Amino acid sequence: MIHSASSSPSFDPRTEAVKAAASGPAAKPAQSASDKIHIDKASVLREGLQQVPEIRPEVVERARALAADPAYPADSIINKISAAIVYSPDLSEERA
Repeated sequence: MIHSASSSPSFDPRTEAVKAAASGPAAKPAQSASDKIHIDKASVLREGLQQVPEIRPEVVERARALAADPAYPADSIINKISAAIVYSPDLSEERA
């Protein structure tokens, strides 16, 4: 014989859930510090982002060097990317 895990033979979780819902709103759990939004940090990030120039000459130069390099990207990278494209699922077929 399998015994119930509950000490009460008439325990029904559905009934208990209905009773809890009928008793009113549950108390709000206490918020931890990680649950709050810190707008001051966002403004610091936004200000830092505004100080970064839109065009970074060193990045442009690196891009030009890579574009001029006939060995970039390596054949192994091209093969991996092409295989990922070929073997990826066709999501347009799932809409039908």
